[in-house]
Amino acid sequence: MSHMKYGCLMAVDPDHVLRAAAALLTHKATATMDEVAKAAGISRATLHRHFAGRDALVRALESLGIAECEAALDAARLDEGTASEAVRRLVGAIEPAAGLLGFLYTENQLFEGEEQNAGWTLIDERISALFRRGQLSGEFRIDLTPAWLTEALYGLLASGAWMVQSGKGAPKDFQHMIVELLLGGALRREES
Repeated sequence: MSHMKYGCLMAVDPDHVLRAAAALLTHKATATMDEVAKAAGISRATLHRHFAGRDALVRALESLGIAECEAALDAARLDEGTASEAVRRLVGAIEPAAGLLGFLYTENQLFEGEEQNAGWTLIDERISALFRRGQLSGEFRIDLTPAWLTEALYGLLASGAWMVQSGKGAPKDFQHMIVELLLGGALRREES
């Protein structure tokens, strides 16, 4: 529905614009600012008033992605039960944000140099602590570092989101695909 139809300007909700941008960019990472504006139902000029350019938009999406990750980490109750159960809950909780995270994961400028958002480091630390807990309890292999298991999880989340978006995987299989592959590689085996 066009906001201009009735000749009055409605206030633009920046959160709506961000979510529309996230939805578009997770399916088409190369989308232009014109395409983002169209997806959000606003003019390019209005989009530009809220986000000076693509970099500003990507930075705002980064903040949204970090907030969604933090909410998922809280919802997953990482300290409860076994580490494997916590990983399963985490993947389920983070699934709605996986497409956005997959997009952000490919935006190299977010992870280079001094400009990196400290929020990512805090998320890394919380997830690494979960893998470390699993190692200390004897659940997870100790020859794979918590940092590597954390990066592997990010890669699998991005791949899983792409599989579902491209129609090559069913949404109902998202959690199973990721958890089984990650834990299948991470679980400690009895030495023969």
